[in-house]
Amino acid sequence: MLEIWRAGGSNTGASPELARSVEAEGWDGQMFMCSQNLSADPWVQMGVWASATTRLKVSPGVTNPFTRNIAVTAGAAATVQSVSNGRAVLGIGRGDSALAYLGHAPVGLRQFEKALKHLQVLLSGGEIPFEEFGSSGDAPSVHELSLGDRPSAVALRWLPKDLPKVPLDVAATGPKVIEMGARIAERVTFSVGADSERMAWALATARAAEPSPRSYGAQLVVVCHPDEAKAMEVAMHMAPPLARFQVISGSKVGPTDAAADDNLEAIRSGYDMNKHGVHNAQDRIVGGALSEEFVRNFAIVGSPDHCTQRLLALKAMGLERFVVVGPGFYPGTWGEAAGLFAREVMPAVRAA
Repeated sequence: MLEIWRAGGSNTGASPELARSVEAEGWDGQMFMCSQNLSADPWVQMGVWASATTRLKVSPGVTNPFTRNIAVTAGAAATVQSVSNGRAVLGIGRGDSALAYLGHAPVGLRQFEKALKHLQVLLSGGEIPFEEFGSSGDAPSVHELSLGDRPSAVALRWLPKDLPKVPLDVAATGPKVIEMGARIAERVTFSVGADSERMAWALATARAAEPSPRSYGAQLVVVCHPDEAKAMEVAMHMAPPLARFQVISGSKVGPTDAAADDNLEAIRSGYDMNKHGVHNAQDRIVGGALSEEFVRNFAIVGSPDHCTQRLLALKAMGLERFVVVGPGFYPGTWGEAAGLFAREVMPAVRAA
């Protein structure tokens, strides 16, 4: 069944009242930004929302294996799973702003793969010997404790046996992480934009790595307004934070053309990380803006009917989940138009 999630953003908290209103709008899930310098803690917010709702799923969007020990992350996810009666998802990636604001680049591929495998063991109730788990900080070995016996492995010993396993959802853009997520996790959420050629490439990459069924989703910028000019004005400022994942490692990933290459190069060389997390920042890219054609292809921009048709085309390719960046961040001056996506697009996509 198709799931439509609401993307998280920089905020200072999340009230029970907001949680209930988002659930009432018909959303299937809510993600919470995991970036300690830019947003309030996602696990606290997820606990609040899980307690205030009955149907809505919750997930960090997304966490990473660097800023928290993965045993701590597994314990937090399992706790939310228990509190929510099975509505938790563990969204994870190599790390972005959370690491950048600590002075680091994303976690390396080898370490990321190890973290994914260890999380699956822990969330399934298994244990990992200390020598395999590795060190997570500058502390002496447990063997220096003057005790009769000591623990020898990492495990969530409190995990209830009847608690459904928290599904792992890997946020992926490049081919290596897409393949890794398809092999190890239950879910993969692509961040490659809304262009059908790029989405076909991402899906083919995942399915070649793991032909067994997986739940594939996509994080998408969607700006829905009956006046396309107004929608495009907002989309021009919302697209760069997602589009930069195509070039964050220094080289472009996936199929592109000459026009897209020019825009991606502008993002690679000019994206201002100091503006990250600032809603509708006017100058995220130093030295110039993106072309409307690029944004129109990368994002979904326009009327409710246009947005519905673009989403249905992506669903037909095999996507089971949309994580929508847009609603919740539209300008306050839009009034009733700000709710068009939830009122018209979500019901139309589900009905079709």
